[in-house]
Amino acid sequence: MKLEDIKGKDTAELRGDLQGLHKELFRIKFRGAEETNNPSRHRQVRRTIARINTILRQRDLAEASK
Repeated sequence: MKLEDIKGKDTAELRGDLQGLHKELFRIKFRGAEETNNPSRHRQVRRTIARINTILRQRDLAEASK
């Protein structure tokens, strides 16, 4: 997911996406690298989670400063 896509969503949607990504990351870890057809997906999911957390934190700080 690109940064523009993440910024375009509201907070509730991002929290839902975050839950889904955490579940996917859990499945990837337990399935093992040998069974995945896309071994770089683990990194993609981790980075997307970090991007979403960053945007959510920025929004929280913006709300707190108002």
